[in-house]
Amino acid sequence: MGKNLVIVESPAKARTINKYLGKDFEVLASYGHVRDLIPKDGAVDLDSFAMNYTLIEKNKKYVSEIVKAFKKADALYLATDPDREGEAISWHLTEILAEKKLLKDKPVKRVAFNEITQSAINEAISNPRDVSMDLVNAQQARRALDYLVGFNLSPLLWKKIKYGLSAGRVQSPALRMIVERELEIEAFKEEEYWTIEADCEKSKQKFVGKLTQFSGKKIQQFSITDDKHATDVRTELLQAANGQLKVVKVEKKQRKRRPAAPFITSTLQQEASRKLGFSASRTMRIAQQLYEGVDVGGGAVGLITYMRTDSVHLAKEAIGEIRDFIQNRFGKDQIPGQPNVYKTKQKNAQEAHEAVRPTSVNRVPDEIRKSLTDDQYKLYNIIWKRTVASQMVDALIDTVAVDMSCGTGNVFRANGSAIRKPGFMAVYLEGTDDSNNGGDEKMLPQLKEGDEIQLNGIRNEQHFTKPPARFTEASLIKTLEEFGIGRPSTYAQIISTLVSREYVILESKRFSPTDIGRVVHRFLKDHFEKYVDYDFTAELEDELDAVSRGEDDWVRLMRSFWTPFSTQVNEKAQMAKDELIENRVLGTDPKSGRPVSVRMARYGAVVQIGTKDDEEKPLFAGLKPNQSMETISLEEALILFQLPRELGETAEGEPVSANIGRFGPYVRYGSKFASIKEDDPYSITLERALEIIDEKRKEDANKIIQQFDGSTVQVLNGRYGPYITDGSKNARIPKSMAPESLRLEECLEMLEKAPTKKGRGRGRKPTKK
Repeated sequence: MGKNLVIVESPAKARTINKYLGKDFEVLASYGHVRDLIPKDGAVDLDSFAMNYTLIEKNKKYVSEIVKAFKKADALYLATDPDREGEAISWHLTEILAEKKLLKDKPVKRVAFNEITQSAINEAISNPRDVSMDLVNAQQARRALDYLVGFNLSPLLWKKIKYGLSAGRVQSPALRMIVERELEIEAFKEEEYWTIEADCEKSKQKFVGKLTQFSGKKIQQFSITDDKHATDVRTELLQAANGQLKVVKVEKKQRKRRPAAPFITSTLQQEASRKLGFSASRTMRIAQQLYEGVDVGGGAVGLITYMRTDSVHLAKEAIGEIRDFIQNRFGKDQIPGQPNVYKTKQKNAQEAHEAVRPTSVNRVPDEIRKSLTDDQYKLYNIIWKRTVASQMVDALIDTVAVDMSCGTGNVFRANGSAIRKPGFMAVYLEGTDDSNNGGDEKMLPQLKEGDEIQLNGIRNEQHFTKPPARFTEASLIKTLEEFGIGRPSTYAQIISTLVSREYVILESKRFSPTDIGRVVHRFLKDHFEKYVDYDFTAELEDELDAVSRGEDDWVRLMRSFWTPFSTQVNEKAQMAKDELIENRVLGTDPKSGRPVSVRMARYGAVVQIGTKDDEEKPLFAGLKPNQSMETISLEEALILFQLPRELGETAEGEPVSANIGRFGPYVRYGSKFASIKEDDPYSITLERALEIIDEKRKEDANKIIQQFDGSTVQVLNGRYGPYITDGSKNARIPKSMAPESLRLEECLEMLEKAPTKKGRGRGRKPTKK
């Protein structure tokens, strides 16, 4: 048999698969995508939507290795990941080989597998197919849409708001979610309410009852809203009780709790965030390692199935193995009569994959722990437990509700529960976001109607309504999924993009928008509302799914999106900045009578006194690090104009002042500057400023190796070693020369040969269309 070339994405995956295939196969890695759109105007033809691709620079050498190996091979097996991205990589590789006229009569086969095990690999090799152009076109359309949105909206944001900003087709609706949640929190007005609780005891067992009826009326959340009312109610109840309550009703029920479905990408990310504190990107990185193979004895083996999936389906063979394991480990009574079947909730479930599960449930986490890193063990452990639990019997829970009278027309209720049969809960219990533990799950003593209950006391408990919680990674992914925004492969990227762009910050594991995030959101919502609309974004995902199934044409999809979008971009580009961005007006400056506003400027948020139309130029002051454009008051804004503060003079008579510049707060003395690292420029004293100046002078003295009289040339100690400068050019000093011995003529000669300093430009300007 001739040599067969197999291509996968990663070297780890290549090593694992190579072990299974033997000497007739050579397995190479593409190291991810091999081509991408050219990073400039013209990447997508706006008439035909043909795409102009180029090789990804960092992967060129791997492509060359693949080309070289293919020349010697008899057949090509494309074994990239079983999703749209993987399909696209396979297609790009065939295109590269076709362009080099290497395909000829050599067979090219696409093989796909959901797990990297001996049986799965052999099955895939034995049942190859062609590259699916429907999947490829869906991926190309997604990439082109993302490019067109980013390449056209981002320069508009640079021009109208601030350089370096970006807008994305999917990241922008996600940003909207975070900003709108913050606005809800800011608009929230807390309301006071009170509950009345009875401390009860029966047979030496203490429990709590909550007032549910008073004077014949049902108690609602806001029935009691102040301390006086609560105290009056408590006093009346104590008098009516006279030290005891009486059981008037006991209601017992049994309820079943079904195990959660096995993991899909989003639920795995959510649960890893809740239980392990992992970010979405960290979860996917570790899952990739488990999928590609870990040596647990006898060579590397894939421990879990493919981790980018929105299907909760389990293979028949996997279910059989799981049920056998449960019977042997936990007993026959812990498996249901028929396997548990779960339906995928997502309306747009992608290509048929399995859920994320162990490739063999017999690899028990604790038994292979020594072969795994801590993170690998933690993630594998919850995947294994969730999968096993999904095929176990329901949990059976006893619940009891007891009503106790307190005189006439007054009722306290106590709730309790107990697990009669744990079922799947013996293995795994799903986590929740923002859970409210109301204390209702406590055991109650045996109670029956007519029982008299000892009353130890009645308490008034003050409460306040709470605003909606900020999103965690888990709850954000869950909400994106519920709206149909994004897909398994994109959730982690959406989050990391919002954080890296500084549109949001993650504090105490919860997201809040930054000033620039709010400004970008407001701009997009005011002028491109359709494109940050949740339904529109979800419908576009639906259309991409239809393309992947061969039910829609990707060029039609592109044209229906691009025509109105490009018209809108061109219209907004013609509008003046003031028409597009509305500054927040804070009030009037009492000194000048001019308006005071806050806005986003080139280097960040600033307060402005006056307007560009005034005869006198506007004044500007940057916000402090802990201040926000949304919350700063007029009084706080005016304080910012106290800078620069004149502090006094140095011993040499140089004026000393404190101010904030582009690179942060500083002290100025004469024509020189010293950074303020810890002190506040609004309150720093002259004494402290002089200390900072003294430290700076000592630092500068140590920096200067030589100075030449009558010349601007200096020999200095720099971050990367000694160098020569005249203020406009720098020159390196050869190691063979002693910096302290250099003559002025030698320095001038080296400066003459040195390259001119590059300016601090803002980077490449966007290509005009």
